[in-house]
Amino acid sequence: MPLKNLHRFFAFWRTTKVLDREFVDAVVAAEHVGPSAELRDELKKWPGLHYWSSRDGDDRLVLIRTLKPARRERWALHIGLFLVTFATVWVAGSALIGPAVSFPTIFGVPPVELWVSVKSWVSEASPALGFAAALMAVLLIHELGHYVVAKRYHINASLPYFLPAPSWINFIGTFGAFIRLRSPIVDRRQLLDVGAAGPWAGFVVSIIALAYGLAHSTPSPDVVGETSQFIYLRAINSSPIFLGDSLLMSWARGFFVGNTPVELHPFALAGWFGLFVTSLNLLPLGQLDGGHVVYGLLGKHQTTVGFLMLSGLIILGRWFWVWWLWAALILVLGRGRVSHPSVMEPHRPIPWSRWPVGI
Repeated sequence: MPLKNLHRFFAFWRTTKVLDREFVDAVVAAEHVGPSAELRDELKKWPGLHYWSSRDGDDRLVLIRTLKPARRERWALHIGLFLVTFATVWVAGSALIGPAVSFPTIFGVPPVELWVSVKSWVSEASPALGFAAALMAVLLIHELGHYVVAKRYHINASLPYFLPAPSWINFIGTFGAFIRLRSPIVDRRQLLDVGAAGPWAGFVVSIIALAYGLAHSTPSPDVVGETSQFIYLRAINSSPIFLGDSLLMSWARGFFVGNTPVELHPFALAGWFGLFVTSLNLLPLGQLDGGHVVYGLLGKHQTTVGFLMLSGLIILGRWFWVWWLWAALILVLGRGRVSHPSVMEPHRPIPWSRWPVGI
């Protein structure tokens, strides 16, 4: 349906075309606010998304549509990166859970011998399969949360790119995943919804993995250490490695296991990492998800929150130098900035219903 069919319902409007998207910011005529039955019928024919910007007034309407067909995704690349990352996480998990394995030799091996070698490798590495599957599920669902909500707002978003890592560089076998947004964000409502969807989705999967894993973890009352949850690096030695605690982790452990030290099941370990990575990603800095969410909530005041957080990381680095590494990495990713880039309509307020989601 062309836009001109809607003009008669508007007191005035502004149309903006950026790349392959058309954005319309309209003030609806008083007789059609509500909306009227006639306007409602016409909006059903609109080949895109529309929503009311209620905090600007009951008469403000936003419409978005795509002007060109979506580009074809490179499915082979995305699936290949997922499979390679799954393999590196699996190998890394075997070092944590045991027994340690390395990738089988695949080059120059006859097909029959290759199949036997791969089957033997899968059997040997099977104890770490649950860890790899659970952690990859957290990453995948996190990125799909961003992707689905971006598509709902007719934002041109890529499929997830997964980043594999050798276990000797990153001991969990991955640097995470990301999606690319190829079209601009209209307002802070869109940014908040897209930014918050990933952490919420990943958080839910992390909790499921953690709950299942804790229910199958091994209570170890005789093990005394810095915290009440630990793992053994079985591929290296038999000394327990104690993992950091949190209010949520402490409550979950008490609920499922009781007030006793516990050796984490592979699923619980994946859930712990899922919560940890989600928390790091929620630091309110630059282009991290936390930066998206805080900018969505506070607009330009995100810069102040970002500087306070960066200062906090620098202070924490006095006790644990890795926080300095995180601060440096965040600055590199943000090209030296802690502030979030602006959206097209930064002054349009977000609905009150978005505050609980963002907080």
